[in-house]
Amino acid sequence: KSSKREWKPLEDHSCTDVPWLLLFVLFCIGMGFICGFSIATGAAARLLSGYDSYGNICGQKNVKVEGIVNSGLDLTHKKYVFFLDPCNIDLVHQKIKSIALCVSACPRKELKTLADVQNFAETNGSTLCSYELHPSEYTTDPRAAKLCPKFPVPESAPIPFFHRCAPVNISCYAKFAEALITFVSDSSVLHRLISGVMTSKEIIMGLCLLSLVLSMILMVIIRYISRVLVWILTILVILGSLGGTGVLWWLYAKQRMSAGALETQVAKDNLQALLIYAIAATVFTVILFLIMLIMRKRVGLTIALFHVAGKVFIHLPLLVFQPFWTFFVLILFWTYWITVLLFLGITGSPVPNEEGFVEFRMAGPLKYMWWYHIVGLVWISEFILACQQMTVAGAVVTYYFTREKRNLPFTPILASVNRLVCYHLGTVAKGSFIITLVKIPRMILMYIHTQLKGKENACARCMLKACICCLWCLEKCLTYLNQNAYTATAINSTNFCTSAKDAFVILVENALRVAAINTVGDFMLFLGKVLIVCSTGLAGIMLLNYQRDYTIWVLPLIIVCLFAFLVAHCFLSIYEMVVDVLFLCFAIDTKYNDGSPGREFYMDKVLMEFVENSRKSMKEAGRGGGAEGRELKPM
Repeated sequence: KSSKREWKPLEDHSCTDVPWLLLFVLFCIGMGFICGFSIATGAAARLLSGYDSYGNICGQKNVKVEGIVNSGLDLTHKKYVFFLDPCNIDLVHQKIKSIALCVSACPRKELKTLADVQNFAETNGSTLCSYELHPSEYTTDPRAAKLCPKFPVPESAPIPFFHRCAPVNISCYAKFAEALITFVSDSSVLHRLISGVMTSKEIIMGLCLLSLVLSMILMVIIRYISRVLVWILTILVILGSLGGTGVLWWLYAKQRMSAGALETQVAKDNLQALLIYAIAATVFTVILFLIMLIMRKRVGLTIALFHVAGKVFIHLPLLVFQPFWTFFVLILFWTYWITVLLFLGITGSPVPNEEGFVEFRMAGPLKYMWWYHIVGLVWISEFILACQQMTVAGAVVTYYFTREKRNLPFTPILASVNRLVCYHLGTVAKGSFIITLVKIPRMILMYIHTQLKGKENACARCMLKACICCLWCLEKCLTYLNQNAYTATAINSTNFCTSAKDAFVILVENALRVAAINTVGDFMLFLGKVLIVCSTGLAGIMLLNYQRDYTIWVLPLIIVCLFAFLVAHCFLSIYEMVVDVLFLCFAIDTKYNDGSPGREFYMDKVLMEFVENSRKSMKEAGRGGGAEGRELKPM
């Protein structure tokens, strides 16, 4: 026999991958340096207080910029940035292509003539024309045509915390979105879509809250009635898909019969959208029914697996809230990252451009700091997600390898977090860095493919897509292996490479069982996501149908369904993670224990029966071969 390292679950803990932790800390210090450098060079003040086209920061005294007129002004009493043409947006350079001035107040009503602008300046003390023009010259100086705002001046209000005057009317933003979305041939369509979202915003918020509630209810159902959940879920999905499809065709037929009353363009758009939705729902229902028909013999195998995972959630209820904490931390980091990115956009020394205005540019190696910043976005985001995986793995491992469940720690989640912080942050940093090494090249190739769209030949396009697909597959495989490596680290407190190798060996030895769990278990969790999306979408159809005559609800319904899927994915991904950790623990348990005195099993009997039934089922299907494994002995 070849000597194999024995697994000793939870017997000792030691620090793992310390050099990688030090490297990650140094990298984070570099991220902090970028933020500090941006603030020190005045980027924070320019972002928050705003600045005009001459390099002056609003609301303070400024230093003269050589070669720039109107620079170095005292603008202590002019705290708001006003754009002479706020709707003139340059999509190429991603900025408003307009002269910016510092003003005392934003125009709170529409101004249609120079006389209105002059009256506004005399009444409010806020001059909306360039600094070299006195308010008394607005109606007499011929330069006013270029140095005053474009008419009509829209009603605007200051953006909170950022001191920019922004138009109150959303038509300006609709034109901007229209320029971005090139597939909309009729500009009026986009205006109706945006107005539909604004009109239905209360319904959208309510439906998003409904999806959150349904996800929580599904998690509770998984905890308490896991034995019958699979069949309930299967029946509900079938009835929901059939019911949703029937309702769509019924609504289409009802509106089609009253075609003579379709006088508004909105009603015609809704009728066309109903037909598209009905056809798509029919195709989806047929495909879903065929898949469930093929997998009907394996549906029963997931019942035992869901039952054991349900026990984990009963003993570890805080697992349900893991997506909230992770999402909250990610939002905080992304907010910081976007803020620093905005800093970088206005960091540097003031230099005059070809139009005679001021731009802030960095010179030398500093202009490449944003590359470092992008790598930080990917690595730190993956690090936060990996911390969640390690926390969940540590808590489930503690549950599995504790024979007497009443001896579990008071809060296994907090105990797992404590072990992560004290021992395994280096392992998480290394695993997340490996994912970063694959994800960044894929992002670069996707960016190149987007930039060359329509310019490259068919061969180059095919090669780019093949490379992107291969990197995506590699990323998914590495993510799955990383998750199991974190589980091995939580069990045996070994470094990342050792844990990944041990986990890979275990997974290869149980390849057929892994295939059974990943196909059937993941499919049932997917049905749970489909159920939540279908329920939320059906509720949305019924509510938005009452506004069909004056609101186009294609975009609101898409927004609601996407949000429902995102929420369901966040919750059920935790359940999927628990199932994967349980299976690896089970595979290790059966490999090194046989039920004899001194080598008793740790596993739950239901889980053991599940895998044994899975082996028998796959054998009957002709795929068992010679890799059946040894017969399991009961506890």
